[in-house]
Amino acid sequence: MRESTGGKIFVSFIHVVLIIISLTCILPFLHLIALSVSSGHAVDLGQVWFWPVGLDFTVYKYFFENTPALRAFSNSVIITLCGTALSMLATVLTAYPLSRRYLYARKPITTAALFTMLFSGGMIPTYLVINSLHLTNTYWSLWLGGLISTYNMLIMKSYFESTPGEVVDSAQIDGCGEVQLLLRIILPLSLPMLATLTLFYGVGYWNMFMSVILYISKTNLQNLTVIVQGMLQIQGNFNMSAMDMMQQQEMVSEKLKAVGVMVMVVPMLVVYPFLQKYFVKGIMLGSIKG
Repeated sequence: MRESTGGKIFVSFIHVVLIIISLTCILPFLHLIALSVSSGHAVDLGQVWFWPVGLDFTVYKYFFENTPALRAFSNSVIITLCGTALSMLATVLTAYPLSRRYLYARKPITTAALFTMLFSGGMIPTYLVINSLHLTNTYWSLWLGGLISTYNMLIMKSYFESTPGEVVDSAQIDGCGEVQLLLRIILPLSLPMLATLTLFYGVGYWNMFMSVILYISKTNLQNLTVIVQGMLQIQGNFNMSAMDMMQQQEMVSEKLKAVGVMVMVVPMLVVYPFLQKYFVKGIMLGSIKG
């Protein structure tokens, strides 16, 4: 079927809009990369746009050697890995029973979970609960405080419900119990959804900020997001006494900000390509049933 002139114009317009939107995402990131590896003099004069001017990686060296960024990075890794594992385990163990139609009080429990998406206890009551459990200044305050995302749990529940009934019936006829059914049938068929929600939880824990501010007061336990934010507010916690005058001139504010953002963003960019192929498939399949 031959496409009409109006259809061609519309498709071209859509392509132009998508290209513009893509550039609004890519160009700022390229600008940050260029700022972080350009000379401080060029950055200070505003000569850097999307291409580095006078390559200089000194700021990266001092960023990790003279600040708590390296320790904060390891804290972020611990928070993200353990938190994501715990959240995924809790989400699976909640979503699977709710996806079984023979579960007693299934609808009231689901309704109660939906209620939490509309109303919450609030910041102060939540802090009082965490404090009364003596979880402040421990990572358990971060992991238990947001263990399950109701939205993610409902997506997983819908995905489990979309599993063909014939497959479940065959497994049960062969003698599979609920645990074996979950581990051997349901989860292997749910890899796209598991990868998608793992990415959701991972990004959430990696970028966690407000919860760390509220519950973690010890600097040696804070994550990279909080440390970088604090460094940017005071123009960097660098040990200036260890630098000569030329090096101090290289540590301009814009370079520090660019390096801090790059260090925070790059780990997620490295992980995302490995999960990207599951991302769209997982979301679409999980939205088949409500």
